[in-house]
Amino acid sequence: MIPKLSYELVVIFGGAIVVDLLSSSLLSLMVFVLGASIGSFLNVVAHRLPLKLSLWHPPSRCPQCLRSLKPYDNIPVLGWLKLKGRCRYCRTPISLRYPIVEGMTGLVFVWIAWSFPTPLLAIGYWALFSWLLALSLIDLDTMTLPLSLMRSGLVVGLLFQTLGGWLNHQTVVGAAAQLFSGILGAVVGIWLFDLIRIGGSIALKQDAMGSGDAKLAAMMGAWLGWKLLLLAGFLACVGGAAIGGGAMALGWLDRRQPMPFGPFLALGAMLALFFGEPLLLTYRQLFFPTL
Repeated sequence: MIPKLSYELVVIFGGAIVVDLLSSSLLSLMVFVLGASIGSFLNVVAHRLPLKLSLWHPPSRCPQCLRSLKPYDNIPVLGWLKLKGRCRYCRTPISLRYPIVEGMTGLVFVWIAWSFPTPLLAIGYWALFSWLLALSLIDLDTMTLPLSLMRSGLVVGLLFQTLGGWLNHQTVVGAAAQLFSGILGAVVGIWLFDLIRIGGSIALKQDAMGSGDAKLAAMMGAWLGWKLLLLAGFLACVGGAAIGGGAMALGWLDRRQPMPFGPFLALGAMLALFFGEPLLLTYRQLFFPTL
């Protein structure tokens, strides 16, 4: 038999663990809903921005029959499931990409919240992922990267660095140092990828990379700094070479056929964000153990 005092302690600590798990689950659910809602908006951005349409008016509507959607049809993921993937009015199929983007954004938002519990970092990296996802979707659809979206992302990234430096050091010097780190990352990004683009174009005698990719790298550098930017670029090149080479080997892609590189850069940036520090530490220990 468990002594009374021990039994009470078990109940107290067990109850505390249950409450903590419930509160964590509720918080994760709230973050997922927020992310899925942002994902729904990013679908709108990816569709309307290349067409130079307003992001706010008219409200969400079927692109086929142009009838406005009901508010409950716009519920992320669940709305698509309720409608069984078709417009309520004209029964035109709704792309599966919509719920996938919404669900994926919700899951990544939760992952960021778990990985970066500091509010500034979580909110900042939610914003970074949102910019990267919107740019990736547009690049997949149109093979272009809107300059306005990259400029705004770069500016917000530099503001994020400045605010982070101020909160970490509580001095103007600390804020300026972190701002300089973001500026250096942006400069390294645009110069490096411009050199790759020019060199690749000369070697291949065709455009090896779009000019927008260098600007996207600059935006990434403003958020990540130059070290993580270099890692993100390396991961993007490895991923692009593997996917592109595999597609050509299978006959899905012609050797001269262009392939959007923005999604690979975005994926490289997120991998560097989550795993960059341990990867760089492992690299230094393997190749430069005395440093």
